[in-house]
Amino acid sequence: MKKYTILTIIILMSTNTFSQTLKKSETVSINGKNIYYEVYGKGEPLFLLHGYTLSSKSWLPYVKDFDKEYEVYLIDLTGHGKSETFKEELSIKSVAEDLNSLIQYLKLEKIKAIGFSFGGDTLYQLALINPTLIESMITIGAVGTWTINDFPEYQKAFTFENRANFLWLITNHGTDDKIKALMIQFNNYTVKVTNEELQSIKPEVLIMIGDDDEGMDLHEVARVKKNLPNSDLWILPNVAHGAHEGETKDEFIIKSKVFLSKKKPLTTPINNTCFGV
Repeated sequence: MKKYTILTIIILMSTNTFSQTLKKSETVSINGKNIYYEVYGKGEPLFLLHGYTLSSKSWLPYVKDFDKEYEVYLIDLTGHGKSETFKEELSIKSVAEDLNSLIQYLKLEKIKAIGFSFGGDTLYQLALINPTLIESMITIGAVGTWTINDFPEYQKAFTFENRANFLWLITNHGTDDKIKALMIQFNNYTVKVTNEELQSIKPEVLIMIGDDDEGMDLHEVARVKKNLPNSDLWILPNVAHGAHEGETKDEFIIKSKVFLSKKKPLTTPINNTCFGV
């Protein structure tokens, strides 16, 4: 596998911009932090959560695929995008607590959600914090447990001094202060979900990963699948971290809509993927 696959995928995901019909945007004070969000479409609430060092902009290409059936919420998670710069050490649980407080502010009782990487890890924590909130969720390149300490090559490459190599940081975050905070806090990225916690998670979960995702330990994926009571596993062959991007995007849209609508897919899988393994 090539080194820095995750970082490369993030770069590719950040090079396109899309114009959508914005229904609402707002920055609100949540737990003493300013959090920014946007709303599109009409229907059941669907939250799309970005990866670490990305922003809500990374989901804009997908709004048109969901906004006829869902009220789509794009969130700049704590420390990202137009939300306030990190004030404290990164904690995925704290990010999820901020998201939960934002949802309470929005007066939403039930949501569906899709989270990529950091956004997926945040969803596992949100499901633990507020067990009845999420009806169904899709996590991409995330199983709720991950630590930067297992990837010293990322720590070495992904530094403020090397920021010129990661042009998407300026597109998504703008100021050096915010970029520096994100890169420093990456060294604190550690999250763990125990077997007992997994067994208590109530939403239906679709775990989506690429088999070339160097950040995903297949033993860990198997542990999570075994302990999640209502889960499906979809492993895409010859695909890296951004399993919902590029050539697999159309397939992702089809299967995510089937899953979120709670309709069972056809018994014959699309192409060579595995669904419900």
